[in-house]
Amino acid sequence: MPTTCPCGSGSPLGTCCLPILHGERPAATATELMRSRYTAYVRHDAQHVWRTWHPRTRPAELDLDDGPAWSGLTIHGATGGGPDDETGTVTFTATWDGPDGGGRMHETSRFARRAGRWFYVDGDVDEA
Repeated sequence: MPTTCPCGSGSPLGTCCLPILHGERPAATATELMRSRYTAYVRHDAQHVWRTWHPRTRPAELDLDDGPAWSGLTIHGATGGGPDDETGTVTFTATWDGPDGGGRMHETSRFARRAGRWFYVDGDVDEA
C-alpha cells in the first residue's frame, strides 16, 4: 500500500512530492513547490528546503532536525504562480504537534521563478 503524501493532496508520496524532493522533476507551480517544501519539513529534508529557497533570501545554513512534528497542511489559495507566471503567492495553514500541545502557522508565501524553476522567496507569518 503506497504511503499518502504528507502535503494533503491525497496522492501517493511516490507520485506526488517525492519526485520533486529527489530532483527528478521541478515543481510546475508555486503551489506544487509549497507542497513539496512542506513535505520536506515533515521528512526533515533540509537539502530540499534550502535548495528551493531563493538565493537572495535563504539562510546560510538550515537545520530541521529539532523542528516540530508537522501534522497537516491546508492550502487556502494561490495568486499567480502558474506554469507561465514569474511570481506567485500561496496562502496556507500548517499544523504541528509537540510535547506541550499543538499549534498552527498561517502564512502567505511569496514565490519567484528563476531559470524556469520556482523558489520560495519569503512570507508573512501569523502563528496561533
